[in-house]
Amino acid sequence: MDTWSDTLSDKPSLSSVFSLPVSVFRRYHLPVHVTGHHAVSPYSIVLPLPTECLTLKPVSDMLRIAWNLAWYHGSDNLLKQMTSEAKIQEFLDTLQLSTEDILALKITYTDSGLKDCLQSIIQAGGHRDVRAAITRMSFYLLNDKLSLKDDIGPCGVTLKSLAWHTVLNRFLQVLPACTEDEKLLIDIIHFLNKLIKEQRKNPSIELLNWILELLLRHNPSPLLDLLVLTDSHAGEETDDVRTAVRQQLQKELISLLNSLLLVFMTVSDRKCLELFYVFQTQLSLKLLQCLRVTDAPHFYGLPSLERTLAGMAHLTAFPGWSAHSPLSKPLEICGKYLSGLLEVITSFYVERGGNAMSFMGKGVTKSTGLCLLHLSHEMIVQAPGSEWMPLWFLPLGSHSEEHAPTQQGLAWLIPLWVDRDPEVRFTSLGLGSALTTIEAGCVALANSCQNISGGLWGTVVNILLDQSECSLVRREAAFILQNLLVIPMPSEIIKDYTWQGPCVHDEDSGLSLSGKPALQALLYHCRFYEHLTHMVKHCYVGRYIFDFNFSAFTETSEYSDLNGLDDSFKFWRAPSGTSTQDHEPSSLSTSETMVAASVVSSEIQPLLPSTLLPETALDQFVTQGQREMRPVRPRDSLLSTSLNRQYVFVTPSLLSAVCSLLDNLLAVTPRDAANAFQQAHLIELLCSTVDASLIEMCIQELKTPLPLPSAVEHIQAQASFFLEYLSSLSQLLKSCLLVEPKLVTQDELLKPLITNVIRVLIVCPKDVLDVQLVLAFYRTWTHLFDLLATLLRKAGAVSLVPLTSALAKHWEAVTDTLCRCVGLSFKCPALTIASLQFLSVLLAEEEKRRVQDKDKTNEGQAPTVALLLDGTQGSLSSSERLNETILQCYEGISPKDVLKRVAANALLSLLAVSRRAQRHALRSDLIENCMEQMKHINAQLNLDLLRPGKAVLKKKEDGFIKELSITMQLLRNCLYQNEECKVAALEARLVPVLHSLWPWLLMEDSLMQIALQLLCVYTANFPAGCSSLCWSNYGQCIQTAHRGTPSSSLILCILKLASQMPAENTTIQQLVFMFLSNLALSHDCKGVIQKSNFLQHFLSLTLPKGGNQHLSTVAILWLKLLLNMSFGEDGQQMILRLDGCLDLLIEMSKYKHKSSPHMPLLIFHNICFSPANKPKILANEKVVTLLAACLESENQTAQRIGAASLWALTYNYQKAKATLKNPSIKRKVDEAYSIAKRTLSNSEENPLNSYYLKCLENLVQLLNYS
Repeated sequence: MDTWSDTLSDKPSLSSVFSLPVSVFRRYHLPVHVTGHHAVSPYSIVLPLPTECLTLKPVSDMLRIAWNLAWYHGSDNLLKQMTSEAKIQEFLDTLQLSTEDILALKITYTDSGLKDCLQSIIQAGGHRDVRAAITRMSFYLLNDKLSLKDDIGPCGVTLKSLAWHTVLNRFLQVLPACTEDEKLLIDIIHFLNKLIKEQRKNPSIELLNWILELLLRHNPSPLLDLLVLTDSHAGEETDDVRTAVRQQLQKELISLLNSLLLVFMTVSDRKCLELFYVFQTQLSLKLLQCLRVTDAPHFYGLPSLERTLAGMAHLTAFPGWSAHSPLSKPLEICGKYLSGLLEVITSFYVERGGNAMSFMGKGVTKSTGLCLLHLSHEMIVQAPGSEWMPLWFLPLGSHSEEHAPTQQGLAWLIPLWVDRDPEVRFTSLGLGSALTTIEAGCVALANSCQNISGGLWGTVVNILLDQSECSLVRREAAFILQNLLVIPMPSEIIKDYTWQGPCVHDEDSGLSLSGKPALQALLYHCRFYEHLTHMVKHCYVGRYIFDFNFSAFTETSEYSDLNGLDDSFKFWRAPSGTSTQDHEPSSLSTSETMVAASVVSSEIQPLLPSTLLPETALDQFVTQGQREMRPVRPRDSLLSTSLNRQYVFVTPSLLSAVCSLLDNLLAVTPRDAANAFQQAHLIELLCSTVDASLIEMCIQELKTPLPLPSAVEHIQAQASFFLEYLSSLSQLLKSCLLVEPKLVTQDELLKPLITNVIRVLIVCPKDVLDVQLVLAFYRTWTHLFDLLATLLRKAGAVSLVPLTSALAKHWEAVTDTLCRCVGLSFKCPALTIASLQFLSVLLAEEEKRRVQDKDKTNEGQAPTVALLLDGTQGSLSSSERLNETILQCYEGISPKDVLKRVAANALLSLLAVSRRAQRHALRSDLIENCMEQMKHINAQLNLDLLRPGKAVLKKKEDGFIKELSITMQLLRNCLYQNEECKVAALEARLVPVLHSLWPWLLMEDSLMQIALQLLCVYTANFPAGCSSLCWSNYGQCIQTAHRGTPSSSLILCILKLASQMPAENTTIQQLVFMFLSNLALSHDCKGVIQKSNFLQHFLSLTLPKGGNQHLSTVAILWLKLLLNMSFGEDGQQMILRLDGCLDLLIEMSKYKHKSSPHMPLLIFHNICFSPANKPKILANEKVVTLLAACLESENQTAQRIGAASLWALTYNYQKAKATLKNPSIKRKVDEAYSIAKRTLSNSEENPLNSYYLKCLENLVQLLNYS
C-alpha cells in the first residue's frame, strides 16, 4: 500500500489491507472483488507542475517513449530500427531508448511479443524454454480476456497472421515419451483451450480445421489416444507425480474437447462441419472406452470418471453425434452408451441406496443423468420406433435379494426423482418425459410404478403440486403428465386394453376407477385446480437483475473446475439459453439440448415485493427458450433441507408447461376441464400475468450497449422465458375458444389480452443479434397470430371492435411486423402462413360486419382495417409496403406449395377491401400476369388433350384447376368496383381469354362459378366491358366432345348455358342470370339477346298452383333480368313485343317473394314512363286496374309504385286521363290522396313519403283539371 500512499508511516500496520487503484478496475474485468482506491485523491487540489518537470523520472520516461513512437510512426518501425545494425543518431541522447525501454516495448507490444515467443519455441533447447514461451503466450491471451472487449483481442488478431500452427504441430503429432513431455503437452493443450474460448463468438475456421485434422489422424492419433490409458501404460510403475501429471493431462485434454464442441455451435463452414461430424462419432467411441476402463484399481477414480461423463454430456448434447461412424450403426453406439451409463447408475447409486449410501460424487450423478437424457433424444431421432425401449429396462430387485423375482422395468429411474440434488431430480424427470413421448415408454414407466403409492400418476402429480420444489423440477413433472395424456384412455374399465390411464381404488367402498373417471377423481382428490390457481398467483413474471460484485471465491475445485472450464471468469457468466459461450451440460425435456454452467456466486435479485421470502432468490431461473431448462446451482443437504420447508416462487417457464398440460386436459375431457377452468378462474389469472412491457424492456436494454456479456445473456434469457410462456398460453386460449369461447371472450379479460398481444407483435427484434431469441420471437408470433385468427372465427362479434381499435393505435408498427413475417416465407413458413391467415380472417370478418351494419350510422365506431389500408398520407408507405410484400410472396412461390394458396387468400382479401391495393396490383402488372397465366393454362390443357391416353381434365386435385381458380379469383377481386382495373382487363382481352377457356369451364362447375363471378364484376357499371362480350371469339375453337363448344361470341355461350341449365344447379343458374342482368343494361347486349330469342323462355315459365303462393327461384331471376331491361326504351319494347308477357307479369304480381316482392310492379312502372309504350299499357285493362289497386295496398312501397306509375301514364297523355277518370279509379286516387295528406303531414323528413305525396297531388290535379 505504501506505493500508492501520499504519506509514509514509520510504524508498521498491524493488518495490511490490499487494494488496487480505480484505474485498474476501469481498465480490466477482474474476476475478484477487492477494495479500490484512488492513486490521487479526487478531492485534492492538483498543483501545476514546476518548470523543471522534465527532470522528473516518470515524466522523462513517458516523454522518451512517446517521442520515439511518434518519430518512427508506430511500434513496428521503432522495433525494426532498434534491431537494425546501422543506427543513426537523429536526436538527443536524453530521448534515446534504453535497453530496459526496448525490452519493455518488445514484451508489451503483442505482435513482437508473440513473434519472440514463437522464435523461442523454434530455438528452444529443452522443455523448460518451450513451456516458458507457451506460458508467455497464455499471458497475452489473459490480457485480452481481462480487457472489457467483446471482439477478439490483439493477441487473437496477431495469431491469425502468424504461422504458429507449424511451430506447435511437432509437439502434437507424437505420444509423450516421459513426464516432461506430458507437462509440455499440458501447457500446449491449455493454451489451445484458452485460444478457442477467446474465439468462441468468431472462431477461426483455419484453427478449427487444423485441430480437427490433428484429432482425426490415424496411426497414431495422439490426442484421442491419450484419453484412454493403454496396456503399456498400465504395466508401468508410476509414482504419485507421474499419476498426477497424467490426470492433469487428461483433464486438460477433455477440457479442450469440451471447448471445441461448444465453439462449433456457431460454425457454418461446410468442410469444417463435415470434419466435426466425423470427430463427434470418433470422440464418442473414445469416451466409451474411457468409461469401460475399470480393470485395474489405479485406473479408477471419481475425478476421472466425472471428467469422462462431463465430456460425454457435452458430446451427446449435439443431435446426430452417433450417426457418422463407417463401422457402427447409430443405434449400436447408443446401445453401448446406454449399457455403460446404466452400469454406472446401478453399480454406484441405485443398488447402494441412492444418495444415502452412495460414495459417487454429485458431478458423476448429474453428468450420468444428463447423458442418459441426451441419449434418449438421440435414440428417438435415430430410431423413431419403440423397439429400443427394452434396452432401458433393468431388474427391479437387488443382488442381495436372491429369492426375489426379478422383473425388467424402469424402476431404477424412480429413486433419482427424489434425489437431494435438484439438478439430478430435474434430469431424471426430464429423462422420464423424454421416454414418455412414445407409448411404450408410458406403459413401461407406469408398470414400474405399480408398487409405489399412487402409482405413476399420483407420484408425478405430487411432484408438480409440491410448492417447496423448484420450478424446473415441477416443469418436467408437468411434461410427463402432458405426455401421459396424449395416449387415448377409455372412459371405463376395458379388459386387455393397452393403456388404461390412471387407476384409483377406494378401500372403504371397494370402488375402482380407471381411465377418464379415475383422472377426474385424482384431480379432485389432489385439489389440482386449486393448487394451479395458487401457483399462478405466486408466479413472478417481472424483470430481475443480478449483482455481479463477487466476493473472493470460496468454492471447491469440484465446482470451479467442473467440465474442465477452470478459469475464474467462468463465474462471471450466468447461464443462458441463447448464447454460445462456455456451458456445462443441461438438457431439454423434449426436443433440443444445450449446455451451461451454474452460476455459483452471483446473487439473483428479483424486483419483488418485500413480502417474498429471501430464499426465493436462490432458485435459479430457467434460462433457455422453448422446452428448455437450466439446472439450479448445487446445494448441500442442509441448505436443501431448509429450503424444502419453505415456499419457492413460480417461474414463467413452469407456467408454460402448466399451460401445455391444461391444453391436453382440455382435449381429453373438454367439458369437465372447461367447467373446472371457469370455477377456478384459471384463464383470467393466466391472462392477468401477461405484460408486454417486460418484452419491450428487455429488447430496449438489448439495443442499449451493456457493460457485460453476462448481462446480455440474462436479458435474452428472460425474454425467451416470457415468449415461451406466451406461446403456451396462446395455444391454451385457442383450445378454449374451440371448446368454450366464453372462457376467453369476457370483456374484462379480452381487451387487456388483445392489447398485450398486439404490443408483443409490434416489438421489433431487428437489432437483436442472438439468433435463438429471434427464433423465439418468430415462434411466439406464429402462435399469437393463430390465436387472433381463432378468436375472430369463433367470437368475431365481440373481438373485432377491440382488435381493430388496438391495431389502429399501432398501425404503422403492425404493418411493419406483417411485412417482416410475410417476408420470411422461406426461412419461417409457419409464421408467414399464420400472419397471412390472420389478415385474411380479419378482413373477412370486418367485411361481414360492414354488410350487417350497412344501414347503421358509423358514429362512434372503431376505425376499420379497410380504412387503415386506404388511410391518410401518413400510412401510405406502410400500406404500400404491405401490398408489395404480399404480392411478392404470392408471385415468388411455386404453385405446388401450400403457402401459395394462403398467400392468394390474403391477396384476395386485400384486393376486395382496399382500393390502394388494387391500384398497386395494377401498377405491378398483376392483371397482365394473370392473363398470361390463363393463356398458358389453356395451352397446356389443349396440349394434354392431344396426348393419347391422357385424361382430358382431372377433378379438383388437378393442379391446373387450382391454379386457374386462383387466377380468376384474383382478377375478380382486382376488378371489383375499380374502373381503371376494368379498363386494363379490357385492354388485356379478358373476354377472348375466357371464351377460349369456355369448353374447360363447362366441364368443372367450380371453375364456371368463379368465371361467372368474374364476368359479373367485370360488367358491373362498365358499358365497354359489356359490349366486349358481343365481339367475335379471337381464340381457336376446339372441337371436343364436351358439354358445349365455343360460339362466335361469349354472350351467346352464356345465353346457351342459361337456356340449357338444369333447375337443380341453382348456384350457376343464379350467377348466369345475374350476369345477364348486367348485360341487360347495355344496348349492344340487349340487341344480341333479342336476336337470340332467349326471352321466349320467359313465357314458358310455370307458375305455382295450389297453396304454394311463392314464386320459384327461376321466376325471380327472370323478373330481375326483365327489370334491368326495362330501364331502357329498347328493353321496354323487347318486353312488350313478347306476346302474353304483360299478362304473365300481372299473374306473377299476385305471388309473394321475401327479397323483392314488387318487381312486376317496377317493370310496369318503368314501362309507363315511355310515351311509345303508354298506348299498349292503356290497352291492357288489367295493368291499369293493378296499378290503381296498389293505391289501396297496405304496403307503402306498392302505394308509391302505383302512384308514380299512374302519374307517369297520365303525364302528357290525354287518353290516359280520360281512362283514369273512371269513377272507381278516381275514387281510389282521391281517397289515397286524402289519407296521405292526413297521415304524412311531416313528409319533408322522409323523401319517399314526400315523393308519394307529390305523385298523388299531381295525379289529382291532372284528373280534376283536364
